[in-house]
Amino acid sequence: MNKVVWALVVLLSILHYDFWYWDDASLVFGFMPIGLFYQALISLAAGIVWAMAVKWSWPSHIEEWADQEDVADAGGGEG
Repeated sequence: MNKVVWALVVLLSILHYDFWYWDDASLVFGFMPIGLFYQALISLAAGIVWAMAVKWSWPSHIEEWADQEDVADAGGGEG
């Protein structure tokens, strides 16, 4: 799953440069320029990909290491 998340990050990085909407004056919902709407969708997709990265690609061994240190510190700190 880690490779899928990285592939999505690369894809979003490429799609972020929306040169095809630079000269388009179309409005979405009657008020929002299509380029801005596109960027809003890219932002939502980036948030979803970030959630996927946290769920499947986060280095949990670092979290476990930090939790072990907290338990050791709580047992007998300086005093």
